[in-house]
Amino acid sequence: MGRYFIEVAYNGKNYAGFQIQDNAHTIQSEVEKALEIFFKQKFNLTGSSRTDAGVHALQNFFHVDSDIEINNRKIYNINAILPSDIVIKNITQVAAEAHCRFDAVYRYYKYHIYQFKNPFIDDRAFYFPFTLDFELLKQAASIIPQYSDFTSFSKRNTQVKTFNCQILKSEWLKEGDCWAYHVKANRFLRGMVRGLVGTMLQVGRGKLNFEDFKAVIEAKDCSKADFAVPGHGLFLIEVGFQNSKMD
Repeated sequence: MGRYFIEVAYNGKNYAGFQIQDNAHTIQSEVEKALEIFFKQKFNLTGSSRTDAGVHALQNFFHVDSDIEINNRKIYNINAILPSDIVIKNITQVAAEAHCRFDAVYRYYKYHIYQFKNPFIDDRAFYFPFTLDFELLKQAASIIPQYSDFTSFSKRNTQVKTFNCQILKSEWLKEGDCWAYHVKANRFLRGMVRGLVGTMLQVGRGKLNFEDFKAVIEAKDCSKADFAVPGHGLFLIEVGFQNSKMD
């Protein structure tokens, strides 16, 4: 029995999320179906980082245990079965105890907004045609790593033992026609990046000042944050592992 990490990328526009759900179209359900068609047996995948409906990923992972050898020579055939908006990029055999969720040491996300109508990015960035002070946005982002408890940016009914996250990067950068919020952390809560972005946009519009923004974080109350930004502007860029876990 071998354990394999399967690296995937996807456009999440047509999916209810990454993880398998009852009566829903998800990335996991499509990958499991493609593997079953090709190998003629069922596979139960374990996911690394859950993404919500509409969210994209340049890199995410599953792991699976199998008696069948699963290697990169099979990728072309499996990708031919998968829908065009999902691709397997790499398959790596790993140690039996390696876990694609628990062994990840960081996740790196970007959220994209744009302010002038552009039909070529409207499915991959949030159109936000309001006046924004990007210096205020940058300053708001710089405050975030000072905190560890992000209860205010976790959606309700989330079954987690702790709301603490270690923020490793938090900054707004201009990228072509977009502004992108870059955030890297050891872990993220459900809806956290979108909550941070939505609330920072209120700072950029002058509706919240820095003390207000700090008060939202310190309130530990998700009703104080603004989650009203769509999923299609969000990308999971990278999931990082200790090198030894991928050997």
